[in-house]
Amino acid sequence: MVLVCDIGNTNITIGVFKRSRLIFKAKVSTDKYKQLCRLPELKKFSRIEAAVICSVVPKINRAVEKELEAIFSKPIYILGKNPSVPIINLYAKPRQVGQDRLVNAYAGVELYGAPLVVVDFGTAVTFDVVSKNKEYLGGMILPGLEMSLEALAKKTALLPKIKLEKPKGLIGRDTKSSMLNGIVYGFAALTDDLALRIKEKIGKDTLVVGTGGNIGLIGRYCKRIDKIDENLTLKGLNMIYVQTKMR
Repeated sequence: MVLVCDIGNTNITIGVFKRSRLIFKAKVSTDKYKQLCRLPELKKFSRIEAAVICSVVPKINRAVEKELEAIFSKPIYILGKNPSVPIINLYAKPRQVGQDRLVNAYAGVELYGAPLVVVDFGTAVTFDVVSKNKEYLGGMILPGLEMSLEALAKKTALLPKIKLEKPKGLIGRDTKSSMLNGIVYGFAALTDDLALRIKEKIGKDTLVVGTGGNIGLIGRYCKRIDKIDENLTLKGLNMIYVQTKMR
């Protein structure tokens, strides 16, 4: 068994794999990371042999590492510090790419092939593009759905703070529905158009994979997402550990 931990700006997601099968998953807010490491369910996984951490919040890496060490007393691997993501990185400054983006690209290629676009709907929305030769080419970064709603409320005098949820119809009949519809249908249209433009650039046979915390909501409104895999990052972390162990 292997424990994988994806530390994001908004949430930390943790998973336990038995070989290639995800058998446990939990999530907490990043600012409450101690709750995650103290989940009573984790203590039953006494056969865990190691933990792998992928993080975009470096300041809490060591704290999470200590929590996991206290629970399992097992080796802790931090992506970028210990193993690296086994993909050719053609970014102009390779170290600027978030480890989570590389993990998604690697996992997407291993599971679905190349050329590939991975669209991750998290705190930010990221597009990560992989060539037919399985090279990471780069991508795009946009504000996420919830971040966009928060910005509308914070930067305007009259727009309210609302919760991200499934819209009712296309045309909003009040302020709340107009905001919600604009964000959901707007990001869906944006995703479809960018996916089409990327396909024109690197090949019409390019597969588009959607993932991230909000993919369950936005995925149904996107017409050009071919596969939805909410656990793509976790699967990638597990595969990287297995490959590292086999070296």
